[in-house]
Amino acid sequence: MSTGTGADSAPGHISTPTTAATADRAVAAPAGKGSMFSSLRIRNYRLFATGQVVSNTGTWMQRIAQDWLVLSLTGSASAVGITIALQFLPMLMFGLYGGVLADRLPKRPLLLATQSAMGLTGIALAALTLAGHVQVWHVYLAAFALGLVTVVDNPARQTFVSEMVGKEQVANAVSLNSANFQSARLVGPAIAGVLITAVGSGWAFLLNGLSFAAPIAGLLMMRTHELHPVEPRPRAKGQLREGLRYVAGRPELIWPIVLVGFIGTFGFNFPIWLSAYVSDVFHGDAGTYGLFNTLIAAGSLAGALLAARRGQSRLRVLVAAAALFSVLLLVTAFAPGFWLFAALLVPIGIFGLTVNVTANSSVQMATDPEMRGRVMALFMMVFTGGTPLGAPLLGWITDTYGARIGMAAGGAISLVASLAIAVVLARVGNLRLRVNRRGVTFVPAVPRRRELVTVA
Repeated sequence: MSTGTGADSAPGHISTPTTAATADRAVAAPAGKGSMFSSLRIRNYRLFATGQVVSNTGTWMQRIAQDWLVLSLTGSASAVGITIALQFLPMLMFGLYGGVLADRLPKRPLLLATQSAMGLTGIALAALTLAGHVQVWHVYLAAFALGLVTVVDNPARQTFVSEMVGKEQVANAVSLNSANFQSARLVGPAIAGVLITAVGSGWAFLLNGLSFAAPIAGLLMMRTHELHPVEPRPRAKGQLREGLRYVAGRPELIWPIVLVGFIGTFGFNFPIWLSAYVSDVFHGDAGTYGLFNTLIAAGSLAGALLAARRGQSRLRVLVAAAALFSVLLLVTAFAPGFWLFAALLVPIGIFGLTVNVTANSSVQMATDPEMRGRVMALFMMVFTGGTPLGAPLLGWITDTYGARIGMAAGGAISLVASLAIAVVLARVGNLRLRVNRRGVTFVPAVPRRRELVTVA
């Protein structure tokens, strides 16, 4: 298994069994000494982060406008779920192949192509909407096209982070990427709410398409000699199976991926739930929907900054955050009033983002560089690719039984998965539960007496 902050230190062959306890230590190495914003000292990463905050703002504007447009055209939470499912279906179908391409091709030119294509999808949807010809199937098609591009863009962008900052700053940069995304989430929904109310969804789509000029400019301005490029893997047979075998033999990789799969499939369906709460429970408008998304983003930003300050990723933190996130979903689902519901969205954002960042950085740091594209593609495929399965199901539950039952169902499934994986990790790592005044923790189990007896 990989030990240390980067996979350069990982041996090529495992000669001893790997336990969950050693896996927890393996991903806990610091991300390099420095401040919460230490990776921003690197010029190439500053250019990347600046471009991303602009395009991420546009992305959140389009997400809000897209969900509200579908809800306006159909009046159905299930239709919103179908849109989300179509956007993430390509990741489920082709995600691993995207990782193979990310390992085979230079990351910077690949990102220039994918970012350009994503901008064009926004402009095309804007043209249809502003012309007054948009129909639901147009939105479905645009969502599916965006998902196809994301299949390659996601693993390329995730692995390009280590090429910009080096292995010592990976954890910090991953956390700041999430902070970047969530800070845009604070601004994007608010702007989208104003635009939708004032002039319609089409302008939000147009601004999103144009926003991709910023990351493209940042990629073009980078100093290539300051990058830490990983040599692209030559084309060969069996690279997909090689990536799956690699993950299957490492508990420090497979369990975070399994856990985020459940959380991503059943716990991250906020467009369905929030749109249903706005229309059916609180009888609000696009501004209310934007407010709810902004509150989740505020919590997510706080969670990302705390993760950047922590500078380490432990499996115990991942499991605890997943369990708390699930409990909060259950509690929030039955919040009796508007403002209590809104206030609880902030801690939901904190713990939801902690799950994402902790899993992402721990998986990246525990993976060999030449395998990182395929491993991160599997991570993203499981995390977002489960949405085509979860979104329609939870959309149907929400339409049939109401927003509160729909949200509670997602929280209940996520909680069961979190507790089950905690038990599995404890058994694999020979840990036991200890409860005292300091809290609830897992500690090494006392060996059984017969294991201490030396047989003559």
